[in-house]
Amino acid sequence: MRIAVAGGTGWVGRKVVEAVRAAGDVPVVLARSTGVDLTTGAGLDAALDGCATVIDVSNVVTTGRRKSVAFFDAATTRLLTAGARAGVAHHIALSIVGCDRVGLGYYMGKRRQEELVRSAAVPHTVLRATQFHEFAAQMLVRRGPVVAAPRMRSQPIAAREVADALVTLAGAAPAGLAPDLAGPEVLEMDDMVRRLARARGDRRLLVPVRLPGAAGRALTGGALLPAADGPRGRQTFTDWLTTPDARAEGR
Repeated sequence: MRIAVAGGTGWVGRKVVEAVRAAGDVPVVLARSTGVDLTTGAGLDAALDGCATVIDVSNVVTTGRRKSVAFFDAATTRLLTAGARAGVAHHIALSIVGCDRVGLGYYMGKRRQEELVRSAAVPHTVLRATQFHEFAAQMLVRRGPVVAAPRMRSQPIAAREVADALVTLAGAAPAGLAPDLAGPEVLEMDDMVRRLARARGDRRLLVPVRLPGAAGRALTGGALLPAADGPRGRQTFTDWLTTPDARAEGR
């Protein structure tokens, strides 16, 4: 089966591509580097020819509402429209646990993505996952003598396990909103960043930062945790720290 992976060159998308190949299917990477622009639709029709399934893990790096909504609105609309023309039978979108409970700008874009997927003619599955272990690594990418680590409760999961879950969904019937996918334990994000920095020998000063207002209260109060039972990853953050991913992700 040919499976299109939107955002397949990103740090999550690469793992999805690997998981598609491991399952014996053929990944078709949708990214600018392969001649496909999700926001304009350029190259989409040709790339989706013969694809039965789309897995969308595309992303935009921003914390702003306007940029996030604009990206996910354009990319999702183009992807769904082209998918309908190509006869795609299953559109799978990766979203975030709690994105409907936290008023952050980026999450507004994810809400828009979910709205478009749910209202489209293409049969769909939306998988909400918690923050990845790798999220801690993104905090260490920023240069300077001080690392700002967000104060937030999370139930982190390895990106590889999320990729495997997406590919498993690709082999099943469209499910609408799937049960939330989360990791095996609840942790504080600033502590995760601190532990990863220590494991890497990064001696910069780490400063926990709480977002102001309702969003900050939601993040520290557990709004990003799953509210119901669902599938859980197996790899703990402690175990992940010993893997090559922990040394390489985000660098």
